[in-house]
Amino acid sequence: MATLAEQVQGERMARIALSMIAEPNDPTTGYVLARHGGIETLRLIESDDEVPGLARADVLMWRERLTARVMPGLLDQVAQAERHGFGTLIPADKEWPAGLNDLGERAPYLLWTRGAASSLTMPLSDRATITGSRAATSYGEQIAGELATGLADEERVVVSGGAYGIEGAAHKSVLAASGQTIAVLANGLDRPYPAGHSELLNQIGDVGLLVSELPPGTAPTRHRFLARNRLLAALSGATVIPEASPRSGSMTTVIAARELGRGVGAVPGPVTSVTSAGPNELIKQGFASTVTQPSDVIALLDADPNPGRAVTRPEAGREFGHRHPSQGTPGHRL
Repeated sequence: MATLAEQVQGERMARIALSMIAEPNDPTTGYVLARHGGIETLRLIESDDEVPGLARADVLMWRERLTARVMPGLLDQVAQAERHGFGTLIPADKEWPAGLNDLGERAPYLLWTRGAASSLTMPLSDRATITGSRAATSYGEQIAGELATGLADEERVVVSGGAYGIEGAAHKSVLAASGQTIAVLANGLDRPYPAGHSELLNQIGDVGLLVSELPPGTAPTRHRFLARNRLLAALSGATVIPEASPRSGSMTTVIAARELGRGVGAVPGPVTSVTSAGPNELIKQGFASTVTQPSDVIALLDADPNPGRAVTRPEAGREFGHRHPSQGTPGHRL
């Protein structure tokens, strides 16, 4: 019987198949893919060959994990995904966002898109990520909305994750201002999540851009949300947290942004509010600039982007109770 690598046609199809059997941000898959490309990665998954640079035991565990998901009908699933009509982007495409290359081996295998992929070709300084607590207060949602509106007025693209609370407030304000917004999802684009934001996400897909590294039909999980946060950081020149508890998943976006040398901003809030404890602590420890108005975000975006790519991980990552995401387990039409 022909192997998966022998059946796929080209790098795009190989990466689509890979996205169906490998979880996002898988360090071993990323290592192999970065060195050998999609087709050879599929071949190595199903072969007994050694993988240079990797211990035999690690390769065996990697193969066992991925081959368990190589089902006989996998290529039929690929064809079914194609019929959804979503776009796909791989690193060879001109629309591929260059900022994702800074992730190195942690870059996504490909992106699924719905909407105007042209917003991904803009410079990093034209995109800002706003993320934070789902259980936001009215204060947090108001500030997130004002920042998003101000960025839209300056023709900057607002990147967020489509969730309730801070992220929803940011998206809605951009749309109300007739600006551009990108929603990066932790699930397939055909399964809007959260369900209560189905209308909002469909509107973003119509006038903005929906992005996911996961194929159609995929449900969100905690790991996928944490993995998604590295994309929120990499796609923008700066990340801003209006509200978040110290242990919020959005803090992993801050960690990723700092490691990438991106700007980080936080909105101060009442010391009595748990949802302001995260931003307050980021400011206190010097891990984030104070943001109180849109011009502060624009200053972060327009700052010299060369604090380097070798930014060390902040010790605050442990205080916020998070491991690095990597420690957990229109584009081209199809």
